[in-house]
Order: sequence, then C-alpha cells, then structure tokens
Amino acid sequence: MSLKGQVTDDVKLAMKAGEKDRLKVLRLITAAIKQVEVDERKELGDADVLGILTRMVKQRRDSITQYTAGNRKDLADIEQAEIEIIESYLPKQLSEEELDEMVDEAIATTGAETIRDMGKVMGAIKSKAAGRADMGLVGAKVKARLDV
Repeated sequence: MSLKGQVTDDVKLAMKAGEKDRLKVLRLITAAIKQVEVDERKELGDADVLGILTRMVKQRRDSITQYTAGNRKDLADIEQAEIEIIESYLPKQLSEEELDEMVDEAIATTGAETIRDMGKVMGAIKSKAAGRADMGLVGAKVKARLDV
C-alpha cells in the first residue's frame, strides 16, 4: 500500500476510534498532500509524500524552537506530539554511527578531498539517506570531514 493510502486509511481508523489529536494531524498531512497534487497537477508517489512529511517535521521543529524561546512550553508540547505522529510514517532514522559510515563511504567513493567536492559527496549521500536523515546534519558532517 502506498504511503498516501496508509494515511487515508489511518484517518478513517482515527475517526472510528475517536482519536481527535491524531485525526487532526492526519488531516493536516492529507491536506498538504492534496495541496501539492493540485498545484502540480499530478499524483504523488511515496518519495514525494516522504518529502512533504519531512518538511512538516522540520517546520514543527522550527516552531518548537520559537515556542521554547518565547517561554510557551504548552505550544511546544503540542508540536512535539504532532512530530511523533508524522514521524510514524517516515522510515527509521539513521543512527549517528550509520550516518558517519555513510559519509566516510561517500567521501571514499567520490574521491573527495576538499570542500569544493562537497556537492559530489552530498549527491551520493542524498539518494541513500532520503527521508532517513536530516540533510542539514549530513551537510555539517561532510563539511567537517572535508574542511580538515
């Protein structure tokens, strides 16, 4: 079953179970998917839906930072709960060790030596780590290794 189909089925299950908070987040996901489908006039595949979900998690993490800075723990807790629901549809995230291994392997494979080769390394990692790692963190790790 596609990821989009799974979300749709889960909306129905959440309605039947009376899970209001989960239902709210699932409807947000469904609306985001439909918005992109209407804008681009195409049916989205799993890779596209993963991109949307990743973007939604990133937006909520940014909101948590802002709410915490504004001393609004109540709103930050709501955002965190939403992240947990959204992340249940994302693939298992890579551990630090797996990420380090992947960066080392990509640097060796591409023959990167300087920071100028960062684009090649990121291109090699992006296809393998799509949806399973924060690419900002990956970029920082690559930069640290190539800067030496």
